[in-house]
Amino acid sequence: MKVVSFSLEGGNKYYGNIEGHRFYIGSRVSYEGNKGLMNVAGSADQKYDCSGYKQYGMWADFIYPTAMAEGALFHTLNTYDSAHFTFSFLQYAAHVPNGDFVRFLRALLELDQAPLYFPDLVLKNKRICRLTDNGAIPIESDTSTAGLLDYLNPSASEVEDTEIIQGARFVHWAQNDPEHRRVQVQMGIQHFKEKMVSYATQYGLDGASDLVCAVVADIRHQGRARSPVIALALKSPAPLEALLEIGVTRYAERIKTLRHELEALKAAGALGKYKYSVSKKDFVPL
Repeated sequence: MKVVSFSLEGGNKYYGNIEGHRFYIGSRVSYEGNKGLMNVAGSADQKYDCSGYKQYGMWADFIYPTAMAEGALFHTLNTYDSAHFTFSFLQYAAHVPNGDFVRFLRALLELDQAPLYFPDLVLKNKRICRLTDNGAIPIESDTSTAGLLDYLNPSASEVEDTEIIQGARFVHWAQNDPEHRRVQVQMGIQHFKEKMVSYATQYGLDGASDLVCAVVADIRHQGRARSPVIALALKSPAPLEALLEIGVTRYAERIKTLRHELEALKAAGALGKYKYSVSKKDFVPL
């Protein structure tokens, strides 16, 4: 079992220690009356690099702009907003039943190191369960993740030992196990693939370029615009540019990053050469 100890240093920075390895967990932050942890600091080798996941084909490149816009760090941690607990290079959020975080954690619990990091969690009937004196109790369902949120971060009013320790486990595991990182990528690609099926139908994206689809997927991933706004942009004579203008006043840095990465991938020949096929439920060559 990975035993976590931690210390508060510099007034707001938490550092963990597991088996003699000292690491940064996150900084204490305030947000709209809430208090929580944030870890968006790290080195280049701790970030998602699409070149290392070519087994997933063009999808490894497709998610890359959004990953970079989210910071791309495998150990990204936020516990300060309404999601209660957000983790991974694509910032999976724990408050959504059967959402990206829940599915991600289910996959993590099937890894060999899962009992070392979370000895009190198991999968039973495809549900995340907590081991108690009364047996394995589900902490998420089709309609709620309340039990999971309580396990990860009991309240938004204060930074508690529980969220520090659980955050430390996730951060350390991501930094020290390539299988953890592989699951992050696999689940991210699976999530985007599934979403593109519904986006293609909703927005009429059959035959749309991979670049246009990538921006639509990013808008929906972040939630910066509603569907009527997206649909209107897609009717523009220059849909890619119109999509990249959505939210530019409020999210200038994110959109600047998105634009830069899309242009770089196009120049490298990784994107800009596929179109979406509704019948194939995948991208095909132009």
